[in-house]
Amino acid sequence: MTENLVFGIRPVVEAIESGKQIEKLYIRKGADGQLMNELRDLCLRHHIRTQEVPVEKLNRLTRGNHQGVVAQISAIGYVELSDILERVPEDETPLVVVFDGVTDVRNFGAIARSAECAGAHGLIVPLKNAAPVNAEAIRSSAGALTAIPVCRVGSIRNTLKMLQQEGFQVVGATEKSRKLLYDADFRKPTALVMGAEDTGISKEVLKLCDEQLAIPMIGKIESLNVSAAAAVLLFEVVRQRIG
Repeated sequence: MTENLVFGIRPVVEAIESGKQIEKLYIRKGADGQLMNELRDLCLRHHIRTQEVPVEKLNRLTRGNHQGVVAQISAIGYVELSDILERVPEDETPLVVVFDGVTDVRNFGAIARSAECAGAHGLIVPLKNAAPVNAEAIRSSAGALTAIPVCRVGSIRNTLKMLQQEGFQVVGATEKSRKLLYDADFRKPTALVMGAEDTGISKEVLKLCDEQLAIPMIGKIESLNVSAAAAVLLFEVVRQRIG
């Protein structure tokens, strides 16, 4: 992760002011002073979340003179939702993958890889409660995260409502549904929602889904890993659209 770190108050301020996208910003607990307060104000203006941590964590991240501040720069450039929608070729049906609580970096990377291979037009991730888009995620995606547009949003629910207004069907993957993915029509513009590894899609987001779909299970284990489930769903979309 060291290749994406900026530390020290002034270098972090310069990184923010130059437009660099911050993945995480750690500040030493109890840190104060004029420069530190100015940095906090700058973070508020740019909607950058900060996390107060013990100095030991900062020391583990870098041996440099961090002055109580370490920022992790995003390994990719994020785009707006409108950018994703505008880039969809006229002869293609839009397909986006929405993450609702996927926090494991390797799962995130694997889903991104499947999404890119399936021709998805973009990924939508929440600002909070999400896997970081870092070097490990890019490795897990086999580089797909540098090829597929990623949009980071403050509210997954509001974003799904916007997509519905744009004519998308919102499809939630859940083993609790009686309807199987093979009974759905994926030839429409589709936002495929994948939920958290342990609890699945949140109740609030599930209520917004136009379709709730399950993958049929024959074995004794009741569910697939979220990245495997995403691959199954994505390639059912591919099957229907090229068939």
